Amino acid sequence: MLTSEKINPTTYPGHLLHRVLLGAGLGLAVISFFLLMVKNPDPSWPKHWMIRPLVIVPLAVAGAGLCFHFLDKYRYEKGWNKILITLLGIIGHLIALWLGMVVGLDGTLWN
Repeated sequence: MLTSEKINPTTYPGHLLHRVLLGAGLGLAVISFFLLMVKNPDPSWPKHWMIRPLVIVPLAVAGAGLCFHFLDKYRYEKGWNKILITLLGIIGHLIALWLGMVVGLDGTLWN
């Protein structure tokens, strides 16, 4: 049972798991959209070419969720910190998504 004390978001494991899974789900949804658009893959690509991006992209965006979790303690301070950390988290997720897609699709769709 939770008490009336304020929960520190960096020590509460439910927040960490939620952010990591949310990031991985976002990455999986985006890369699945791109992979499902490929109707006729190049025959020079490996046989199971879809596995690499389906693993790397969600891991990259889950890592961004992990970083955002550790920065979240600064959102509870006064001033511009909440806006700054939120923007930093969004930008970090977009960069992780983009870099995960570059690494995951290297040699196939990303040439």
